[in-house]
Amino acid sequence: MPLKNKAKIEKTAHDAAKHSIHEAARCAISEEGYIIYANDRFCELTGIQPDTRHHILEILQFPDELNDRLDETGDMTLISTGSQDVHIADNGILTEFHFDWLSMPDNRLYLIVSAIDHSTLKTGSSEDINTLMAKIQDSSSRISALSTGIETLGGEKDEAANSSIIDNDYKVFMSMSKDLKIITDRQGNILYANNSFITLSGAQDLRELSGTSFYDFFNPDEKADIRDIIEDILKNNTAELPFISSYESHVFLAQNDVLSVEWQCTALNEKIYINGRDITDIKEKQTHLEHRERQLSEAEAIGRMGHWHWLIGEDEILWSEEIFRIFGVDQNNFIPSINTLGDMVHRQDLGRVIQIFQRAIIEEKSYDMEFRVVHPGGDIRYVMCEGRCEKDANGEVIALYGIMQDMTERMLYEQELRHAKESSEQAYAAKSRFLANMSHELRTPLNAIIGFSEMIEAQMLGPIFNEKYVEYATGIKQSGYHLLDLISDILDMSKIEAGKHILDLEELKIKNVVDRAMEMVTGRANEENVRLRKPIFEHDDLLIVGDRRALTQVFLNLLSNAIKFTKSGGSVWMECYEHEEFVCFKICDTGIGIPPNKLASVLRPFEQASNEYTRDYEGTGLGLAITKELIEMHGGVLNIESSVGIGTTVSVRLPYKAKDKKAA
Repeated sequence: MPLKNKAKIEKTAHDAAKHSIHEAARCAISEEGYIIYANDRFCELTGIQPDTRHHILEILQFPDELNDRLDETGDMTLISTGSQDVHIADNGILTEFHFDWLSMPDNRLYLIVSAIDHSTLKTGSSEDINTLMAKIQDSSSRISALSTGIETLGGEKDEAANSSIIDNDYKVFMSMSKDLKIITDRQGNILYANNSFITLSGAQDLRELSGTSFYDFFNPDEKADIRDIIEDILKNNTAELPFISSYESHVFLAQNDVLSVEWQCTALNEKIYINGRDITDIKEKQTHLEHRERQLSEAEAIGRMGHWHWLIGEDEILWSEEIFRIFGVDQNNFIPSINTLGDMVHRQDLGRVIQIFQRAIIEEKSYDMEFRVVHPGGDIRYVMCEGRCEKDANGEVIALYGIMQDMTERMLYEQELRHAKESSEQAYAAKSRFLANMSHELRTPLNAIIGFSEMIEAQMLGPIFNEKYVEYATGIKQSGYHLLDLISDILDMSKIEAGKHILDLEELKIKNVVDRAMEMVTGRANEENVRLRKPIFEHDDLLIVGDRRALTQVFLNLLSNAIKFTKSGGSVWMECYEHEEFVCFKICDTGIGIPPNKLASVLRPFEQASNEYTRDYEGTGLGLAITKELIEMHGGVLNIESSVGIGTTVSVRLPYKAKDKKAA
């Protein structure tokens, strides 16, 4: 400020009390030109709001020359003491104002602007200069306290409305904040709240909240705790070291909304300053996350599986709760690390585990392995580990992570299964050896029985005078042949199951094989009065690669079965169909049929359809099983279709070029 202007102002400031102007409208302006105090009459005259901040040049327009200098320099001391006519805003009517510079005890200067109302010069009362100075000081202190954009509602309503003017810039910032900002007195009565809190509270404006207790927005169960926190703040707070307290609570607002809010509180000049951050969404997400973590933990416990993470270069490993159980340690007393893990892995597996981890880091590949863990009590558990590599933005491996699963029960079960399988295979092999040996041993006496019975039947050493003996010899011979057939089937099945049956493949005319089998069963069909019809071939010289003896046995078994289970007067016939990659034969009969639930079992060794249907028919139940194995060894397929009381159709599909496939 220029010295000459300051000296002039100091002189006129002391004379301000002499101007007992009986003005109705009055305001006080700071050296920077901002209105810091305005009474109701001035607000009505100029149209400004008591809670807004304005520059005097926005309200009053001085003569052009002075107005330009004020705009250019911003020096309010260019306004001299005295009366002059000015325009109010854009109003074209001149209004007379009196200007006085007032010096305050803190050496700050204020320009007192008073609108002269000539009608009150005679009847109005003068406002004492000390009262005016007190109001200016009060307004100045309020503005200083509200420099963070806070509006005070304390004191008389009219006085607060006239003297509380908030900086527009701070109001903008406050309105932008989503946090809840509140000021209360020592008793918790709200003096100020920002727009966020006003909106959530359901109030129309700030004045509606005036005098409302901050504690009314809390659950009764939480009020006492919050009062204790506020009291603690007031007790421990000092100007040199502000005491800030943080806490969380539920807040009950308009429309029955309940919010979770994180509060921060401090005290200054007998007032409580409160900032609240709505953490409802955070709490809901946290609750949801905790719920999902519980689900994951329960799922891992059910599957006996846990997850882990190791940052390369660090000693500590992060384990989920289930892995602590897998390793048999207490998570409250055990810290998983590279060293402790090495101590618990079975010493025979440790080197392999370390090698796999190192290879995963070098090759940057996923990995899996199984190893044993030794519990502190000495129990051994089998663990399956699957892992992945974690990479940074540059593609470098920075960590390993994965899952571990307790496989002990499964490993023990698999071991039991292996032992049972081995025992079963050994027993099966022993059975096959026994059957083979037994069959071989039985063949020798059977051949002798058959041979001698044939000699007796033919009376080679002389006539037998009792014909009954000849009849008995014939019965002995037939029974011997029957037993020999059974033994041959057992030997064939044993060889197939042992994988020792080898096909003797050759190129052959399949028609000759079929005709040979048909000839061998013709006598049996005639005895049973069953009509037998041969198949018609598209090409009589059709060639396939196969085992002549095995294929003959296949057709012989199927034709014998068809005749065996067809009643007198029925029919058995064969059909042949040539396809591009295989030839198909169908052996059909009008026999007793097979129940649907027995179709699968008749193909298993030593099983027949049912006693109800087979009690009148002899046999080991090996014929179809042997036939199926021989067909599959050729690379073919056997299929059965049957209806009880109507008949059965057995389809045999054979490739043109068989490859010897040993039975499993």
